[in-house]
Amino acid sequence: MAVGSLGSSTTRTKVAPWNDPVIRGWVFQIVVVGLVGLLAWFLVSNTIENLQRQKIASGFSYLHREAGFEIGDTMIAYSPASTYARAIFVGMLNTLKVAVIGIFLSTILGTMIGVGRLSPNWLLAKICECYVEMFRNVPLLLWLFLIYKLISEAFPGPRQAINVLNSFFLSNRGLYAPVPLADPTYHWMGIAFLIGVVATVFVKRWAKKRQDATGQPFPTIKTGIGLIVGLPVIVWLLGGAPHHMSWPHLKGFNFDGGIVIQPEFTALLIGLVLYTSAFVAEIVRSGILALHKGQSEAASALGLSRGQVMRLVLLPQAMRLIIPPMTSQYLNITKNSSLAIAIGYPDLVAAVNVTINQTGQAIENILIIMAAYLSVSLSISAFMNWYNKRIALRER
Repeated sequence: MAVGSLGSSTTRTKVAPWNDPVIRGWVFQIVVVGLVGLLAWFLVSNTIENLQRQKIASGFSYLHREAGFEIGDTMIAYSPASTYARAIFVGMLNTLKVAVIGIFLSTILGTMIGVGRLSPNWLLAKICECYVEMFRNVPLLLWLFLIYKLISEAFPGPRQAINVLNSFFLSNRGLYAPVPLADPTYHWMGIAFLIGVVATVFVKRWAKKRQDATGQPFPTIKTGIGLIVGLPVIVWLLGGAPHHMSWPHLKGFNFDGGIVIQPEFTALLIGLVLYTSAFVAEIVRSGILALHKGQSEAASALGLSRGQVMRLVLLPQAMRLIIPPMTSQYLNITKNSSLAIAIGYPDLVAAVNVTINQTGQAIENILIIMAAYLSVSLSISAFMNWYNKRIALRER
């Protein structure tokens, strides 16, 4: 009875609201959100008031006005009569072109350098080490200046251009090459190419399931090449096999016709690839070294060559360690492409910079740059996170 009465008489101590961690956490979050909102309201209202007082136009209506400036490298049709919106879009396409090609090339080169650093060949390992230390420890902007200067000074002018088969001309104005004339068949060939890529993905999945079930391999690589190359060729033949070309030829002080790869684009791409591949190489090397050495020893005991051990055993396992830090390098190469303005390549920042000088609406244009890079960066992160989850080990 005494114990029972003692238990029934025990009362639960009430906690004051300001001592409850849950309530206190909610209060702190509400206060912080309120302060941030108040700061944002002050900045926006103050900016609008200053713009109105100085009679500076605001809003995005200027995007529909005529741009009035040239862009030297365009992937779509553009002229000075185009709108500011189209000019900015052209700059965005140029940024994406450099970023996509740079990511692809830096991944290949960085992987080769990273594997080379682990080579038993002393000379090869030291060359790869010097490459990494040289490019990783010098600012990218200096490399861009150096590469652009070498390209512009090393090659002759258009009249003394290096002639290859009377079709390709290399000068300090760029590389001029023949290009097919526009034809509707080429659009259908592009669609056929995409269909071939999608079909190859499905064939690869089917082949994997088939091999898991029967143990019989399927020639996926040969089939993929046949689909990706064969379908566009078939469409080209069905479309009448158009073969008319635009050939570059000297006209005045420069070449006319064909397609040109400008030195600014070349310098920017080379600089980004060489600089980023040095970081990629260290990521690949560290990912391989993180694996237990028993993996390579067991593979060698099975009679696999060093190349087969690296390609079939080490790299597939190291991918799970390589992908997360590799995402940061892909983001860096995209954001570092904004240095293109330093060597005159018309990327997004360059196009927006000219727009700011002509319209005077800096805030809106800066917001466009921020939104563009944010969208691209989030897209890259989302894709790499999806791929990282796809190759992750799944527990049974």
